[in-house]
Amino acid sequence: MTEFTDILTRIWHDLISRPSGPMAFRFMLQPTMAIIAALLDGMKDARTGRSPYFWTLVHSPDERSGRLKEALKATSRIIALSLGMEAIYQYKVLHTFYIGEALIITFFLAVLPYILLRGPFARIARYFIEKKKANQ
Repeated sequence: MTEFTDILTRIWHDLISRPSGPMAFRFMLQPTMAIIAALLDGMKDARTGRSPYFWTLVHSPDERSGRLKEALKATSRIIALSLGMEAIYQYKVLHTFYIGEALIITFFLAVLPYILLRGPFARIARYFIEKKKANQ
């Protein structure tokens, strides 16, 4: 059990020290890229009249896999960039590579912003599209 505790302590320490260490710009770059991807896909959802993204993931099992594949395609470059930057960071600072830590960082910086913001962006875009139609 102490080995597991040691691993969790190392992960926590390593994760907390990253934003102030070398390559800290990636903590702005990766979420920004994920937000842009979410904005573009949210606008596309609004134009096509699709249901909100996160809502569909949670409540529509028949559409879930298709929407997840769509999100993976939209964020694949961001995920690859994130994993690459994390590998470089770990090599330079930690002199090793921890795949678990790289996946945690990638999820929080590249995937989570996309998942959380695509639906709200679609709702905002839908509001403006409907407002524009009402004014015509």
